[in-house]
Amino acid sequence: MKFSSKSEKKIQNQFLKKGYYVFNIKNKSNLNIIKNRVIKLSKAWLKKKSIKVKNISLFLDNLHNYINPRDLNEFRMHIYNEINNSKDFQKLYYTLGKDYIDILCGNELVMQRRCNLSIQLPKDDSSLLPLHADVWVGDSEYEIVFWLPLVNVYKTKAMYILSPEDNFKYSKKFSKFKSTEQIFKKIKNKLKWIKVDFGQGLLFTQNLMHGNVVNKENSTRISFNCRFKSAFSLYRDKELGSFFTPITIKPTTIIGMDYEFPDA
Repeated sequence: MKFSSKSEKKIQNQFLKKGYYVFNIKNKSNLNIIKNRVIKLSKAWLKKKSIKVKNISLFLDNLHNYINPRDLNEFRMHIYNEINNSKDFQKLYYTLGKDYIDILCGNELVMQRRCNLSIQLPKDDSSLLPLHADVWVGDSEYEIVFWLPLVNVYKTKAMYILSPEDNFKYSKKFSKFKSTEQIFKKIKNKLKWIKVDFGQGLLFTQNLMHGNVVNKENSTRISFNCRFKSAFSLYRDKELGSFFTPITIKPTTIIGMDYEFPDA
């Protein structure tokens, strides 16, 4: 951070203090390409089920009016596979958060090969991610998550996160709890519910405890999340090639990796 500009330091300091950063997406064109693809794929899936979409402008918010909870995972996996199989999706996704990912994570990056898709229908408990930190299950502590909602998210329609200060405090007491549910009940009032509007992105460190609860709002949440990390930071269970793919490796690095010392 020593040579960062004032504006960069402001972003970096807020990220260090809170563990997350919400930003306005500049490239609205690419954002709308992603949203429109999701809508198009959704309509095609519904058409096969003989279900007609009435109001496109509110379609994603009202997805629960078209999808039965028992069909949700089939629907979600269809969208997930189709969108991740498109050749330009990774690049489109990265461009939406590039400026801030570079400031917070570096400029020689690897990216999760397939972006996750989450859909939470109102009152549905089938898509919950209880209190957790990704580092507990093999993710690198050097990763950043770019979380992109395709609708406005707020209150129980959003995700929650624990502050770095409280995360450190309760991590030290981890052995005193029998389950993450016990921890959640203890820290419930300390959690920050992050409001993110469509047209904004969220970057957060998955080293902090976070998760979601049953969506008690009257509209559906649909969001992507994808991990990024410096190419040369420590990997854990999720490795380069199988989970991550290089996206911004520089020529000097390529030359260095290909260099072979002469025979002695």
